[in-house]
Amino acid sequence: MTFNLLAIAQSGRLEHEAILLAASLRRSDPGFAGSLFIAEPQPGPKWRDDPRMSDRSRKALTALDAQILPFESRAFGSDYPHGNKIEALAALPDAPFLFLDTDTLITGPVSDIRFDFARPSASMRRENTWPKVELYGPTLHDTWAALYSRFGLDFAASWDTSHPEDYWQRYLYFNAGWFFHESPRAFGNRFLAWARDIRDAPPEALVCQELYPWLDQITLPLVIHSFGGGRPGPDLGALDGSATCHYRTLPLLYARESDRAVEVLEGLADDLRPVLRQWGAFKRMVIQGEGVTARTLFDRDNLPRREQVIRNTLKREGLWVR
Repeated sequence: MTFNLLAIAQSGRLEHEAILLAASLRRSDPGFAGSLFIAEPQPGPKWRDDPRMSDRSRKALTALDAQILPFESRAFGSDYPHGNKIEALAALPDAPFLFLDTDTLITGPVSDIRFDFARPSASMRRENTWPKVELYGPTLHDTWAALYSRFGLDFAASWDTSHPEDYWQRYLYFNAGWFFHESPRAFGNRFLAWARDIRDAPPEALVCQELYPWLDQITLPLVIHSFGGGRPGPDLGALDGSATCHYRTLPLLYARESDRAVEVLEGLADDLRPVLRQWGAFKRMVIQGEGVTARTLFDRDNLPRREQVIRNTLKREGLWVR
């Protein structure tokens, strides 16, 4: 089945990451038959500065056969740019789609993945980031139960009962770095309505919880569950596997990702050098070779369990740059 890819770009780091994403798609999946849409927020009252990309980046993306997709920010904007991935869905043609965070590298053919677009899912490459349970506050179970109740969802049907009550992996929780569905219109409308509802009138159980920057990841499992989706099965193993790499930052890519991811990145270096040399992370990690130094600091077969430990090591060695 043909489907579209969607990523978000705006002025600064994201426009550079979008170029890298588009170039890696063309290199690693030359037979991809769908359209690559790079959604771009437009200036308006929700943005303090003009969020649009530079002409240089627009030209580079167009040369990589990406379509620039402008959209309006009506609910979020500068205060919560993560909301771009929610609002951009309304601008996408209403056909099956896969959303990818811009800091993703295509390392293999995404067109070979056996998606069931009627059963949405999302990335399980996440940590226990939300909710933070207070000593005398609602339990983790009660916090999630309040959200499922708010939207009339079957809470118990979402559990992974191989984990005990109040253990975070029992409950549906995703990294919003990728997700998919058959209809960006239906999915996006519900995602936006429920995210705004949680933001504007959170259930009482959430009164002590930080909603930013987690709002998209709080809302996403509820939306996926409501459309009959859930945790990804083995057919989707190439996502966060052989076909995609959600690297987060270039220092983290060198520190912990596969040899294949580094090979794809460095294989694009010569072609992308003219347009990405202004991106400090690319210049230092790839062009000047500091990524190789970062890679020698870690054993990929025995990485620290928490990303923060890797970040702290890179910072200590002066190798942290975005």
